[in-house]
Amino acid sequence: MKILFLSNWFPFPPDNGSKIRIYNLIQALAENHEVTLITFSDQPADEIDFNEPAPFCRKIHVVARTAYNPKRLRALVGFWALTPRSLVDTFSVEMRRCIESTLSTEGYDIVIASQLSMARYAASFRAYPSLFDEIELGLFSDAYFQAKSILPRLRNGLTWTKQIHYIRKLLKDYDACTVVSEAESSLLQRYLPQFQAVEVIPNAIDLKKYREFDHSDRLEKTLIFTGSFQYFTNYEAMIWFIGDIYPLVQDQIPDIRLMITGDHANLPLPADTGVELTGFVDDVRPLIARSNICVVPLRRGGGTRLKILEAMALGTPVVSTSKGAEGLDVRDGKHVLIADTPSTFAQAIIRLIEEPETGLEISENAHKMVVEKYNWSVEKTRFLTLVDTVVSNKKTTATN
Repeated sequence: MKILFLSNWFPFPPDNGSKIRIYNLIQALAENHEVTLITFSDQPADEIDFNEPAPFCRKIHVVARTAYNPKRLRALVGFWALTPRSLVDTFSVEMRRCIESTLSTEGYDIVIASQLSMARYAASFRAYPSLFDEIELGLFSDAYFQAKSILPRLRNGLTWTKQIHYIRKLLKDYDACTVVSEAESSLLQRYLPQFQAVEVIPNAIDLKKYREFDHSDRLEKTLIFTGSFQYFTNYEAMIWFIGDIYPLVQDQIPDIRLMITGDHANLPLPADTGVELTGFVDDVRPLIARSNICVVPLRRGGGTRLKILEAMALGTPVVSTSKGAEGLDVRDGKHVLIADTPSTFAQAIIRLIEEPETGLEISENAHKMVVEKYNWSVEKTRFLTLVDTVVSNKKTTATN
């Protein structure tokens, strides 16, 4: 088959959760099909190294991304639109033209749009079998239902209402969609029950890429958080962690260290000692493998956390909030330590530092669970079967 894959992220290298999923999907598709990738990128096309994706993609078209600016005129006008204003502000005419031009040059069997930012261009490929990969409602529902004062609740309520309205309308253009967890599937069934073609394809790990790392040179008393602050939920998590949790840990372990990887988007953090901002790193896996603990203090958002699965695959124990571990089939105390208050989160970290045998037991249990339940070699078969089903069903419908 010839497949057109639309991505909001240039996925080479796969250095964040979204990119890892997209990378895995494209690699799986390319094993037996021809894949053309159209992608947004923060880098100009002439600065991108196309050597790595060459074996995967038959062609790659890159379009410059327009970053969301809530103060821009289009975003302000979006207050009065039924479409979420972030989508109003960032709509790319160049992307629409690129999709339509690509489809006009040769035949394609299916279009796969990754995430809402690409699914929105469905009007350009309505004639083709189509799959919407990774619908996410949890982030917006959390922002609305967890708002603690009137103004944020009104603002987030408006966003949530627009989101539901927009996705309900958009799904009419798709033959099937995927979500990454049963929790997301439940949200979709609750608020958009009329759309039944939903498949849970969880985030998963290509275990072959994690076997080479060991822990012989672990950094002592070192925590790690992996995540770009361009995803604002990650930034909120670190504000809470450094402001409310980290000082409690430092009281008991003064020489504790915290590494934060990824693009920090020039956002300020509370002043503190023992915090290292690494910025972008080519490969985060060695840093995770050498750290004592991976911390995931997320308090909102949806999906499943690849940062947790990566740590588990690398044998690094995880301390997470309930929200951070949501969507993963983990048990507190067996695969991960769950804590939702500053004091319990700090105590979980201190326990793992002071009781290395507990951390070893948890990491071994977690690694076994990843092998059994979040192994990409298993999940990719389900994804490829879904793609085949969408294409064959569309052909059957057209024939009839």
